[in-house]
Amino acid sequence: MASLLSSSFITPSAKSDQLSQKHYFLHSFLPKKTNPSSTSKSALKFKCSAIGNGLFTQTTQEVRRIVPEKNSNLPTVKIVYVVLEAQYQSSLSAAVQSLNRDPSKFASFEVVGYLVEELRDAANYESFCKDLEDANIFIGSLIFVEELALKVKSAVEKERERMDAVLVFPSMPEVMRLNKLGSFSMSQLGQSKSPFFQLFKRKKQGAGFADSMLKLVRTLPKVLKYLPSDKAQDARLYILSLQFWLGGSPDNLQNFVKMISGSYVPALKGTKVEYSDPVLFLDTGIWHPLAPCMYDDVKEYLNWYDTRRDTNEKLKSGNAPIVGLVLQRSHIVTGDEGHYVAVIMEMEARGAKVIPIFAGGLDFSGPVEKYFIDPVTKKPMVNSVVSLTGFALVGGPARQDHPRAVEALMKLDVPYMVAVPLVFQTTEEWLNSTLGLHPIQVALQVALPELDGGMEPIENLMLFTRGWSNCASGQSDGAEKKLAITVFSFPPDKGNVGTAAYLNVFASIFSVLSDLKKDGYNVEGLPETSEALIEEILHDKEAQFSSPNLNVVYKMGVREYQELTPYATALEENWGKPPGNLNSDGENLLVYGKQYGNVFIGVQPTFGYEGDPMRLLFSKSASPHHGFAAYYSFVEKVFKADAVLHFGTHGSLEFMPGKQVGMSDACFPDSLIGNIPNIYYYAANNPSEATIAKRRSYANTISYLTPPAENAGLYKGLKQLGELISSYQSLKDTGRGPQIVSTIISTARQCNLDKDVDLPDEAAEISASERDLVVGKVYSKIMEIESRLLPCGLHVVGEPPSAMEAVATLVNIAALDRPEEGITSLPSILAQTVGREMEDVYRGSDKGILKDVELLRQITDTSRGAVSAFVERTTNSKGQVVDVSNKLTSMLGFGINEPWIQYLSNTKFYRADREKLRVVFQFLGDCLKLVVADNELGSLKQALEGKFVEPGPGGDPIRNPKVLPTGKNIHALDPQSIPTEAAMQSAKVVVERLIERQKIDNGGNYPETVALVLWGTDNIKTYGESLGQVLWMIGVRPIADTFGRVNRVEPVSLEELGRPRIDVVVNCSGVFRDLFINQMNLLDRAVKMVAELDEPVEMNYVRKHALEQAETLGIDIREAATRIFSNASGSYSSNINLAVENSSWNDEKQLQDMYLSRKSFAFDSDAPGAGMMEKKKVFEMALSTADATFQNLDSSEISLTDVSHYFDSDPTNLVQSLRKDKKKPSAYIADTTTANAQVRTLSETVRLDARTKLLNPKWYEGMMSSGYEGVREIEKRLTNTVGWSATSGQVDNWVYEEANTTFIQDEEMMKRLMDMNPNSFRKLVQTFLEANGRGYWETSEDNIEKLRQLYSEVEDKIEGVDR
Repeated sequence: MASLLSSSFITPSAKSDQLSQKHYFLHSFLPKKTNPSSTSKSALKFKCSAIGNGLFTQTTQEVRRIVPEKNSNLPTVKIVYVVLEAQYQSSLSAAVQSLNRDPSKFASFEVVGYLVEELRDAANYESFCKDLEDANIFIGSLIFVEELALKVKSAVEKERERMDAVLVFPSMPEVMRLNKLGSFSMSQLGQSKSPFFQLFKRKKQGAGFADSMLKLVRTLPKVLKYLPSDKAQDARLYILSLQFWLGGSPDNLQNFVKMISGSYVPALKGTKVEYSDPVLFLDTGIWHPLAPCMYDDVKEYLNWYDTRRDTNEKLKSGNAPIVGLVLQRSHIVTGDEGHYVAVIMEMEARGAKVIPIFAGGLDFSGPVEKYFIDPVTKKPMVNSVVSLTGFALVGGPARQDHPRAVEALMKLDVPYMVAVPLVFQTTEEWLNSTLGLHPIQVALQVALPELDGGMEPIENLMLFTRGWSNCASGQSDGAEKKLAITVFSFPPDKGNVGTAAYLNVFASIFSVLSDLKKDGYNVEGLPETSEALIEEILHDKEAQFSSPNLNVVYKMGVREYQELTPYATALEENWGKPPGNLNSDGENLLVYGKQYGNVFIGVQPTFGYEGDPMRLLFSKSASPHHGFAAYYSFVEKVFKADAVLHFGTHGSLEFMPGKQVGMSDACFPDSLIGNIPNIYYYAANNPSEATIAKRRSYANTISYLTPPAENAGLYKGLKQLGELISSYQSLKDTGRGPQIVSTIISTARQCNLDKDVDLPDEAAEISASERDLVVGKVYSKIMEIESRLLPCGLHVVGEPPSAMEAVATLVNIAALDRPEEGITSLPSILAQTVGREMEDVYRGSDKGILKDVELLRQITDTSRGAVSAFVERTTNSKGQVVDVSNKLTSMLGFGINEPWIQYLSNTKFYRADREKLRVVFQFLGDCLKLVVADNELGSLKQALEGKFVEPGPGGDPIRNPKVLPTGKNIHALDPQSIPTEAAMQSAKVVVERLIERQKIDNGGNYPETVALVLWGTDNIKTYGESLGQVLWMIGVRPIADTFGRVNRVEPVSLEELGRPRIDVVVNCSGVFRDLFINQMNLLDRAVKMVAELDEPVEMNYVRKHALEQAETLGIDIREAATRIFSNASGSYSSNINLAVENSSWNDEKQLQDMYLSRKSFAFDSDAPGAGMMEKKKVFEMALSTADATFQNLDSSEISLTDVSHYFDSDPTNLVQSLRKDKKKPSAYIADTTTANAQVRTLSETVRLDARTKLLNPKWYEGMMSSGYEGVREIEKRLTNTVGWSATSGQVDNWVYEEANTTFIQDEEMMKRLMDMNPNSFRKLVQTFLEANGRGYWETSEDNIEKLRQLYSEVEDKIEGVDR
């Protein structure tokens, strides 16, 4: 992260040893201390940002205060200003000092300035209010943070009438309404038809206020036409003030102060105060610190550039890369351009030419096209672009227009990077902060530029830009380019090389390299098949991972390692002296992999501590080990890669310790990646972790598709049940009804459905209506299993699904209402045809009402049939999609010929609303084009050529088809935009169902506390549904500001809520913490606000528990109400997943200790700059009150046993051990993967997962079709099932028994697994034995004996022993 140092702060020099405890890192850009022995107060002013006032900055207004010498003859004019960042500080200070020095002065000027962020501090805010009490003039600018805007408004409002002038330039409407200049006011802003109001009204206008204000300034006469004549003069002066302010130079600000004082300060009435008109600068142009003027023409600028005498030979060469820089005009005109000058000079010193452009407003799309694209050839004149503004390309802190920005950047088609200037912290504070950048800065200046496709470069901006510029300038063509492909092996085992979510890694690498070979890349020696590629990289697939038989591509001696790895000594604290025993032969560090020409395929080492139970208990994660560091030193400095391609979701690099956002060179991800351009294939459905890769390892993330989904279907006994139910429906009124029901009951028991459905005894006499209900409930359950979506097999990069493979995805896309797009879901249209509402059908089916279950099945089948008929008409004989647009146009409008109408004409839904159907199928046509489009290889090649990769959202393609086509540079969303109103509505439904379910299971009592988890990806996909659930449990609602940003909440009255406020213990994943620190702040404020409400404790469990905990721990109620927890900054997960995957744990207590040790770090909104602070006691006490644990599933692609994250965050058994009564809490899972949201118990969900995946032939055969990687996927599901047994005890014995029958008792199946991937098969056998040994699976001694024998056999096979 290039955190540029703007001269925002005038700071006393600080003790160098306070900057970083890691003295081996060079922070060469910091001012050196001249007298180290000095201990003056100013030298000690800066403290680590975790102390002091607990905020992000310890600076105060006093560095911006100017008090004139006393002069009794002259009136004193006092000016107080508040700004977002401090570029006006030097300019305004210079203006005021100049006025005070002027011998012919007419007044003395006192001035004090506040950065808006400083007003969070209570003492600073008090000082601000006091300063306003005797101020004549108040100036505010760019006040866009709502909670601070309200503080400014509250303070200024009290003094507004008394003050002589109040001037607010582009800010939130609440603050803009404070404007007062004579008779000119904006207090009516929001009701008036004035053009000022139009600024705020147009929500979608991208360039934000500044551009609109500039237009106003230029169209002064039109504006005055709207104003009554007596106000015209004051309005004119307001607009002149804006011109002066935007002009920003000391001269302009001096004349601004003269004009306002002379016109509005009563003490100066009658004094003639002369002032000059504003000096206007170019609105857009090119600026260079050494140039004689600003340029409006790029050719003129380049003519001047080429005649410079001060440049070095590198710059004069025709091969010098050209970097376009984007600057804010305000920094240039106010003279606060030191950081710009430093970047320009450094880039030129390193041999890059620069074209630095600026704009007066906040829309840079025009200048980018005007100055960076050759008007004749339409080709880019630059090799890369770096924005030094820190903002989105179009629109500043208020509103953005990302489509417009992307359009401009696509035309330009070069890498685009955004460096972040430190705005809210000093350099020292940033270096000392574990969080890194301020949350508001992360939201405005990191998350928003990502939506434009901006990459965040490293602290070493110059080398990083040079790397991407070299890709772009064609300095090395394909044949010379060196590419390091990095694959992962997790958990460390020979059977796991090439792990990635839903990706067939080796088949994909083979596909990529075959394609690059056609483009001239040197891939000499690449084998003929992907299977042969696996063989060569593993060298000997059956060897153990740590064995030297794995292909070693390079041996790095200790001395060479230390020379190439400047941070090597930093790793010794955790790992001792090199080489250590990981990726080492005792003398050298080993790099595993294989080189083909200019392509190296390497295996990334793992964390290294996954097998060590003691290290897993540490609350903070260890540094990378020497072998890990050696791998990246090899890639950058020995192999000399032009780019690294990390292959699949996901590796360990981006999760190494360091700041959350805004890396420094002391952060391990930054040290490891060095200056290599990093391209990363990431699953499209995982935008949160992709964003971590982007921010912490500077990756250009390219999305790949997850495999096409299919319905789980029915098999074995479940299929038989389906047939029996059909018989019952046709014969129930004959004498055979009771007999069939009896068979249904016994078959359901054989299928273990008696845990999910309350089944009567087979011999029991039951009435006809009771029989219908039993059959209805069994039918509902098997329908739930049958229709569950599951991804089949593994995706291969560059192989999009065929049209028919996309049908299940399209059916599910069609099943969601999309009111914002005017689309009614296909099931709703069909239900309305027979006079029903879909929600009622879902509810009836859930209750087991037979006719509703049958209707739901008919609607589901008909939806599938209609969509299949539509897709068939858009494909050719080979099953490929052909020109959907033309086919669709020819289908639409012919009524009866439309394929879905033809299909429906033979069903009971033949009268469905044609117009609604047409709208939904038009939408499905668009989606079909996106599903089958393929740009995964194309985007990789664009990135390798140094071109711009189009950005796009990540997430669930069913909820948000804009995720498609894949091959986009994945981004998340604006963190301040969630939860949306729609997400809150969904959240309320789930919370009420959860409470209802818990009351049924808990004797009618409300849960007092729910312990739940917040995930990053889930909240991106659902726009904050689970975040909304937390808010609704405690009974508050989010309040959006004028721009739709959510930074505030208000309590819902108990009357409206209609129930007690439920207490919460929120475990935020490390990824959620990094991406949504603003929302953690919001949640913490919300919980504390609720704890302080004056309400009876039996109606406010948050207050009840906080009061009890405050008394027990001897702390105040706000601290006792701490409920928002996560890991320490730079650490991720509870490590329970690592312990389970590597069998490195002794007992469940050890797992619970890991959870408590690693997850007990709290975020405190009262001290947000302090980062995550350990609050273990409060955490334990809060958990001990939990009656229920709760998690969300929001996407069909990832369920409870697909990944280890879910059980890693499950505290069910831990809560039981902490509760005084030792009662196990209820455990629930909300499933919002379909339109019919469900709240199930954890054990129900585990059973559903086992039936639809692990035990389902459709799923495991789909996996095994991928060979080596498929076996690993089967083993992983079983290991994750053991994880659930360990954390919750909610896995039924029959799940293990059936899995053993499927994979071990079946001789043919067992042989296939062993032959395809013996290492993963060994792990499968080991997991069965472990499940039995730990008491999770009771089975016959014969079964265990067979497993022990098998284990020996597979060991011998792996080690090559023939007995």
